[in-house]
Amino acid sequence: MIRHRWQRETGDAIMTEPLPTSASRLIEQLFDQGWSVLSHALPESVIAALDADLAPAFAETPFCQGPFYGETTKRFGRLLTRSPHAEALVRHPLITRIARQILSPWCDCIQLNVGQAIAIHPGAPAQVPHRDQDMWQAPKGEIEYLVNIIWPLTPFTADNGATLVWPRSHGAQALMPGPVTDPIAVGMEPGSALILLGSTLHGAGANRTAAVRRAIVTGYSLGWLKPYENPWLAYPPAVARRFSPELAALAGYRQHRPNLGNFEGQCPSVLLTGAPDRPLAAIDALRPDQQDMVAAFAARQS
Repeated sequence: MIRHRWQRETGDAIMTEPLPTSASRLIEQLFDQGWSVLSHALPESVIAALDADLAPAFAETPFCQGPFYGETTKRFGRLLTRSPHAEALVRHPLITRIARQILSPWCDCIQLNVGQAIAIHPGAPAQVPHRDQDMWQAPKGEIEYLVNIIWPLTPFTADNGATLVWPRSHGAQALMPGPVTDPIAVGMEPGSALILLGSTLHGAGANRTAAVRRAIVTGYSLGWLKPYENPWLAYPPAVARRFSPELAALAGYRQHRPNLGNFEGQCPSVLLTGAPDRPLAAIDALRPDQQDMVAAFAARQS
């Protein structure tokens, strides 16, 4: 069942607001097909500016090593330090609402799992089909662990390595021995976004052209999982202090109840105002069910 409300965190309170119609429609497509495309998610000018900012890193980054990453492919992270335009992708309002809605049954809050630039060069073979959730060795088939978004920096075509997606390969189908459908090459223009459930089978296509195919992958996972990109190394406090509170929270400067990811027993956001100059008192950050359990125990003792 799809819950057509989303939760917004404001300080210690969690408010519920109606889910926008566009988000509701995309979520229905995601649960039906495992993927969806949000056309015109951002202006092409924003994507072009981001691509220009990343051009030096694309030029300087060596090719990957290993058959999964692809030895004719370049990849790099730390996008929020490389371009001010990266935040528009990471904090896209509609997409983050969708991610929260899909993942909220299994977590207290979501986190930024990945922000990675990818360039697939001419002659690159197709990537092995895979499900991004398989980075975690955990039960599959009932829980969604992440939502990924692929943003083209250059047009995606069937010839230049557009992402191949196997429709309806998600959810319980991830437990089946093979895909139930043929793949679709998802053609897109810069400014659009391909949204994938973490359980959906997909992979980059082969680049049979003479041009480089470039893209950005952003993604959100359950807030209690170890993320793909280590956020505190990618964005240490000296860097994260320049972020908005919302961006810093996505990038790891937020506790996940109960007390996960804390610094000296407090939310790591305390580091965003400078290193504490005195010892800190550990402060409970419990889920409501845990608060009730502690209260019931205290009542029995008295």
